[in-house]
Amino acid sequence: MVKVNRSDFLIKPFLIRNNLRAFYQIISTIIPIISIWLIVYQIINNPFSLLIKGFLMLPIIFLLTLFSSRTFSLMHDCGHNSLFTKRKLNRFFGFLLGLVNGIPQKSWSIDHAFHHRNNGNWEIYKGPIDVLSLKDYNSLSKREQNFYKVSRNWMMLFPGGFFYLVLKPRLGLIIIIFNFTKDILVETFIKIKNREISKLLAINSRIKPPFSDYGNNFSELSELIINNILVIIGWFFMCKWFGLVFFLSFYSVVLTLSAAILICVFFVQHNYENAYAKNTKNWNIVDGAIFGSSNLDIPNWLNWFLADISFHSIHHLSERIPNYNLRACHEANNHLLHQSKFLKLSDFPNCFKYIIWDDQHEKLIPIK
Repeated sequence: MVKVNRSDFLIKPFLIRNNLRAFYQIISTIIPIISIWLIVYQIINNPFSLLIKGFLMLPIIFLLTLFSSRTFSLMHDCGHNSLFTKRKLNRFFGFLLGLVNGIPQKSWSIDHAFHHRNNGNWEIYKGPIDVLSLKDYNSLSKREQNFYKVSRNWMMLFPGGFFYLVLKPRLGLIIIIFNFTKDILVETFIKIKNREISKLLAINSRIKPPFSDYGNNFSELSELIINNILVIIGWFFMCKWFGLVFFLSFYSVVLTLSAAILICVFFVQHNYENAYAKNTKNWNIVDGAIFGSSNLDIPNWLNWFLADISFHSIHHLSERIPNYNLRACHEANNHLLHQSKFLKLSDFPNCFKYIIWDDQHEKLIPIK
C-alpha cells in the first residue's frame, strides 16, 4: 500500500457548484416521478384484467424504485451542502427530497457526516450494519451468534429497507412522544410526593429516542415532527386518490426496494475483502477514503440513478464535490486510485461475507 496524501489529488477545480445543473437534476427527477404516478392512476382505473394490470405494474415499480433511489442520492448531496451553491438552498431542497422518501434529511445528514469523519476507523464507526469485533462476536452465545449471522444476511436488505424508510422515522417520533410524556408524568408525580426524590431521577434527555440519528436536539426534533406531519398528510391524500390498500402496499414495495438498493450499495462500498479497517491509533482519514471506500464498475444508466456515488473514494476524499463533478474528478485522479477497490455487480454477493472486524489484525473477515 503506497502512501498518498490529500495534496497529491487535484480537487479544487471540481468543488465548483452550479445552481442550474442542480435545479436540472431536481426537475429531471421529480417530474418523472409525478408522471409515473399519473400513469399508475390511469392503469388502475382502466378496465384491464388483474393479470394485465400486474404485468404493467412491474416496469413501473422498477422505474419508481430507481427514481426513489435517485431522490435519496440527491438528498444525500444536499446534506453535504454540495448540490447547490447556497446552504439555504441545500437545506430547503434536501428537506423536500426527504419528504419523497419519508425521511428527515437533517437528522440523516448529521448521522451520515459522522460516518465520513470516521470512515475506516472500525473501532468508532461500525459500518451500516453495526459490525461486531471478533472479540465481541466470540463472547456471544451460540444462539446470539446465529441471530447475528441471520440479521446480517443479504436477504435482510428487504425487511431492513422497509424499516429504514417506512417505519423508522414514524416509530422514532412515537417513542419520543411516549418517553417525553412518561418522564413528565413521572417527574411531576414525584415532585408532588417528594421534591427531594425528584432530584435523584435526573432525566438526561426527554426527546432522544433509541436511534442515534433522530431527535438529538430540538432542531432535529422539529424537523422530525414537521417531516412526519407532511409525510402522513401526503399519504392520506394519496390513499384518497389511489385507495388505501393499493397505495400503502404499492408505495411500501417501492420504498422497500429503493432502501434495499441504497443499503446494499452503502454496504459493499465499505465492507469487502481487504477493506481498510483500522483502530483509532493506526487510522488515517485519507487512507480511509482511498482504501476504505470501494468504487463501483456499474452501467452508466445505473450510475445516473445513484447520482454517481460509485466514484466513492473521491467522494470520501472531499464530500463537497457535487455529484455532477465526481466522475470528472475521479478520472483526473485515476492514476492515484489504482490501489483503491473496484467492484462489479458480480462482486456484490461476496461482500456480504465480511461482517466481522478482526480488531487484532485490523481487517474485515467472514464468519467461519
